[in-house]
Amino acid sequence: MDRGTETRVRRAGMQPVQLLAGLVGLVYLALGIIGFVLTGFGDFTGTDHSTLLVFGINPLHNIVNLVVGVLGVLMALNSSMARTYGWLLFIGFGLLFVWGLAITGVFSSNPVSGLGNPLNINNPDNWLHLGTALVGLLIAVMPARKKIVQTTDTAGTAGMRPGEGMDAAAGRGQASPRRLWRRRGAAT
Repeated sequence: MDRGTETRVRRAGMQPVQLLAGLVGLVYLALGIIGFVLTGFGDFTGTDHSTLLVFGINPLHNIVNLVVGVLGVLMALNSSMARTYGWLLFIGFGLLFVWGLAITGVFSSNPVSGLGNPLNINNPDNWLHLGTALVGLLIAVMPARKKIVQTTDTAGTAGMRPGEGMDAAAGRGQASPRRLWRRRGAAT
C-alpha cells in the first residue's frame, strides 16, 4: 500500500433497507389516506364499512395504516432505524396475522372473541399482514451494502506506524522518522 493512501470499508450512501422501509411506509401511508377518503370518520370501529380493493377498512384501521406509513417514511432516513422498523413490522404484523386468523375462524376456538374485530380484519387482510411481516423480517436482517473507500492523506501521515508523526520543529508537513513517544524501559 502506498504511504499516501488509506483504505477503509464504510457503508455507502442509502442502504437497500432504507429504500425498502421507505417504500413500505409510502404504501401504508397511501392506504391510510385512501381509506379515509372512502370511510370518512364515522362509526370508528365498525365492521360494516366499505373495502379498499379487497381489504376491509374502517377509520381505526386507517389510522393504524397512517401511523405505520409515517413511521416507515421517517425511520427510512437512517439505516439502523430502518432495521428497527423492520423488526417492528415483523412483530406487529405477525401478531396481527395470528389475531386475524383467530377472528376469521381459522382456529377451532377463538381465544380473542371477547375483543371483537375493531380493525375490520378479513381474510385478504390476513394475507397482507403475513406479507408485511415477512417484508419486515427481510428489512430487519438484510445485510448492509459496503463500499471500499481509498482516501489520500495530503500531510503524508497515512500508513505510518503508531508513534511516527509530523516533525513539529520542521513545520514543513513532511513525515519524520523521529518517534513522538517511547515505551518505558526501552533503550534509547
